[in-house]
Amino acid sequence: MKKEILEWIKAILLALVLAFAITSFVSGTKVHGTSMNPTLEHEDFLIVFKNKNIKPGDIVIVDTNLEISERDLEGLNPITKLKMGKTKSLIKRVIAVEGDSIEITNGEVFLNGEKLEENYINGSDTFGDIIIEKIPKGKVFVMGDNRGNSLDSRDSQIGLVDTKDIKGKAILKIYPFSKMGKL
Repeated sequence: MKKEILEWIKAILLALVLAFAITSFVSGTKVHGTSMNPTLEHEDFLIVFKNKNIKPGDIVIVDTNLEISERDLEGLNPITKLKMGKTKSLIKRVIAVEGDSIEITNGEVFLNGEKLEENYINGSDTFGDIIIEKIPKGKVFVMGDNRGNSLDSRDSQIGLVDTKDIKGKAILKIYPFSKMGKL
Protein backbone atom coordinates (compact mmCIF):
# COMPACT_ATOMS: atom_id res chain seq x y z
CA MET A 1 0.00 0.00 0.00
CA LYS A 2 2.81 2.46 0.92
CA LYS A 3 4.64 1.62 -2.29
CA GLU A 4 1.51 2.34 -4.33
CA ILE A 5 1.01 5.71 -2.63
CA LEU A 6 4.67 6.62 -3.27
CA GLU A 7 4.26 5.76 -6.96
CA TRP A 8 1.18 8.00 -7.15
CA ILE A 9 3.02 10.87 -5.46
CA LYS A 10 5.95 10.47 -7.88
CA ALA A 11 3.59 10.45 -10.88
CA ILE A 12 1.75 13.55 -9.67
CA LEU A 13 4.99 15.42 -8.96
CA LEU A 14 6.38 14.50 -12.38
CA ALA A 15 3.16 15.69 -14.04
CA LEU A 16 3.35 19.01 -12.16
CA VAL A 17 7.01 19.53 -13.07
CA LEU A 18 6.30 18.75 -16.74
CA ALA A 19 3.26 21.05 -16.79
CA PHE A 20 5.30 23.88 -15.27
CA ALA A 21 8.14 23.34 -17.74
CA ILE A 22 5.82 23.29 -20.75
CA THR A 23 3.85 26.39 -19.70
CA SER A 24 7.11 28.24 -19.05
CA PHE A 25 8.04 27.95 -22.73
CA VAL A 26 4.77 27.46 -24.63
CA SER A 27 1.33 29.07 -24.54
CA GLY A 28 -1.67 29.48 -26.79
CA THR A 29 -3.55 32.47 -28.11
CA LYS A 30 -6.62 33.14 -30.19
CA VAL A 31 -6.64 35.70 -33.01
CA HIS A 32 -9.16 38.52 -32.61
CA GLY A 33 -9.61 40.72 -35.66
CA THR A 34 -8.36 40.86 -39.23
CA SER A 35 -5.07 42.78 -39.09
CA MET A 36 -3.06 39.67 -40.03
CA ASN A 37 -5.27 38.53 -42.95
CA PRO A 38 -4.62 36.55 -45.11
CA THR A 39 -1.96 34.78 -42.99
CA LEU A 40 -4.16 34.58 -39.90
CA GLU A 41 -7.91 34.89 -39.64
CA HIS A 42 -10.29 35.88 -36.86
CA GLU A 43 -10.58 33.04 -34.30
CA ASP A 44 -7.52 31.09 -35.47
CA PHE A 45 -5.82 29.42 -32.50
CA LEU A 46 -2.03 29.61 -32.33
CA ILE A 47 0.75 27.99 -30.32
CA VAL A 48 3.19 30.61 -29.06
CA PHE A 49 6.80 29.84 -28.12
CA LYS A 50 7.99 32.17 -25.36
CA ASN A 51 11.23 33.16 -27.05
CA LYS A 52 12.91 36.55 -27.29
CA ASN A 53 15.16 35.51 -30.20
CA ILE A 54 13.16 37.50 -32.75
CA LYS A 55 14.06 38.00 -36.40
CA PRO A 56 12.38 39.70 -39.39
CA GLY A 57 9.43 37.68 -40.66
CA ASP A 58 8.50 36.25 -37.25
CA ILE A 59 4.89 36.63 -36.13
CA VAL A 60 4.86 37.88 -32.55
CA ILE A 61 2.43 38.61 -29.74
CA VAL A 62 2.99 42.10 -28.32
CA ASP A 63 1.68 43.53 -25.05
CA THR A 64 0.54 47.16 -25.37
CA ASN A 65 -0.78 49.93 -23.14
CA LEU A 66 -3.86 50.31 -25.36
CA GLU A 67 -7.07 49.86 -23.38
CA ILE A 68 -9.58 47.27 -24.54
CA SER A 69 -12.78 49.00 -25.68
CA GLU A 70 -16.37 47.78 -25.62
CA ARG A 71 -16.11 47.35 -29.40
CA ASP A 72 -13.15 45.00 -28.92
CA LEU A 73 -15.29 42.81 -26.66
CA GLU A 74 -18.25 42.50 -29.06
CA GLY A 75 -19.04 38.91 -29.96
CA LEU A 76 -16.67 37.37 -27.40
CA ASN A 77 -17.85 34.82 -24.86
CA PRO A 78 -17.74 35.77 -21.14
CA ILE A 79 -14.70 33.58 -20.37
CA THR A 80 -12.66 35.13 -23.19
CA LYS A 81 -13.67 38.60 -22.00
CA LEU A 82 -12.40 37.83 -18.49
CA LYS A 83 -9.10 36.40 -19.77
CA MET A 84 -8.36 39.45 -21.93
CA GLY A 85 -7.55 41.81 -19.09
CA LYS A 86 -7.60 45.59 -19.48
CA THR A 87 -5.00 46.15 -22.22
CA LYS A 88 -4.63 44.77 -25.74
CA SER A 89 -2.16 42.26 -27.03
CA LEU A 90 -1.47 42.52 -30.75
CA ILE A 91 -0.36 39.90 -33.25
CA LYS A 92 2.04 41.36 -35.82
CA ARG A 93 4.86 40.43 -38.17
CA VAL A 94 8.37 41.66 -37.33
CA ILE A 95 9.71 43.66 -40.26
CA ALA A 96 12.91 45.09 -38.77
CA VAL A 97 15.01 44.43 -35.66
CA GLU A 98 17.63 46.49 -33.83
CA GLY A 99 20.36 47.78 -36.13
CA ASP A 100 18.19 47.49 -39.27
CA SER A 101 17.07 50.42 -41.40
CA ILE A 102 13.53 50.57 -42.76
CA GLU A 103 11.90 52.79 -45.34
CA ILE A 104 8.31 52.80 -46.52
CA THR A 105 7.78 54.91 -49.62
CA ASN A 106 5.42 54.80 -52.62
CA GLY A 107 3.67 51.74 -51.16
CA GLU A 108 6.87 49.68 -50.92
CA VAL A 109 8.90 48.50 -47.93
CA PHE A 110 12.71 48.54 -47.95
CA LEU A 111 14.73 46.72 -45.30
CA ASN A 112 18.40 47.71 -45.15
CA GLY A 113 18.07 49.29 -48.61
CA GLU A 114 16.54 46.22 -50.29
CA LYS A 115 12.89 46.00 -51.36
CA LEU A 116 11.00 43.36 -49.38
CA GLU A 117 9.11 40.76 -51.39
CA GLU A 118 6.03 40.40 -49.21
CA ASN A 119 3.90 37.72 -50.83
CA TYR A 120 2.04 37.29 -47.51
CA ILE A 121 0.35 40.71 -47.38
CA ASN A 122 -3.28 41.50 -48.17
CA GLY A 123 -3.09 43.80 -51.19
CA SER A 124 0.02 45.09 -52.87
CA ASP A 125 0.78 48.40 -51.17
CA THR A 126 1.90 49.51 -47.73
CA PHE A 127 0.66 53.00 -46.94
CA GLY A 128 2.71 55.47 -44.94
CA ASP A 129 5.98 57.28 -45.48
CA ILE A 130 8.56 56.19 -42.94
CA ILE A 131 12.32 56.37 -42.80
CA ILE A 132 14.18 54.94 -39.81
CA GLU A 133 17.91 54.88 -40.39
CA LYS A 134 18.64 52.51 -37.51
CA ILE A 135 16.25 50.63 -35.25
CA PRO A 136 17.49 51.30 -31.69
CA LYS A 137 18.72 48.59 -29.35
CA GLY A 138 15.91 46.60 -27.73
CA LYS A 139 13.29 47.66 -30.32
CA VAL A 140 11.56 46.11 -33.34
CA PHE A 141 9.33 47.46 -36.12
CA VAL A 142 6.13 45.43 -36.64
CA MET A 143 3.26 45.51 -39.13
CA GLY A 144 0.13 43.50 -39.77
CA ASP A 145 -0.18 41.57 -43.03
CA ASN A 146 -3.48 43.36 -43.74
CA ARG A 147 -1.71 46.68 -44.23
CA GLY A 148 -4.88 48.67 -44.87
CA ASN A 149 -6.43 47.53 -41.57
CA SER A 150 -3.63 47.21 -39.03
CA LEU A 151 -2.63 49.26 -36.03
CA ASP A 152 1.13 48.75 -35.96
CA SER A 153 4.53 50.48 -35.83
CA ARG A 154 3.47 52.94 -38.54
CA ASP A 155 1.09 54.50 -36.00
CA SER A 156 2.37 56.66 -33.13
CA GLN A 157 0.08 54.75 -30.72
CA ILE A 158 2.32 51.70 -31.24
CA GLY A 159 5.58 52.95 -32.75
CA LEU A 160 8.68 50.86 -32.29
CA VAL A 161 8.00 47.92 -29.96
CA ASP A 162 10.20 47.13 -26.95
CA THR A 163 11.46 43.57 -27.15
CA LYS A 164 10.52 43.20 -23.46
CA ASP A 165 6.87 43.65 -24.53
CA ILE A 166 7.02 40.65 -26.86
CA LYS A 167 5.30 37.68 -25.19
CA GLY A 168 6.58 35.23 -27.77
CA LYS A 169 6.41 34.18 -31.38
CA ALA A 170 3.60 32.26 -33.00
CA ILE A 171 4.99 29.02 -34.40
CA LEU A 172 1.96 26.89 -35.21
CA LYS A 173 -1.66 27.37 -36.22
CA ILE A 174 -3.69 24.53 -34.71
CA TYR A 175 -7.25 25.71 -35.33
CA PRO A 176 -9.14 25.50 -37.58
CA PHE A 177 -7.83 21.96 -38.06
CA SER A 178 -8.21 22.21 -41.85
CA LYS A 179 -5.57 25.00 -41.84
CA MET A 180 -3.26 23.51 -39.21
CA GLY A 181 0.40 24.12 -39.91
CA LYS A 182 3.66 25.84 -39.17
CA LEU A 183 3.77 29.64 -39.44
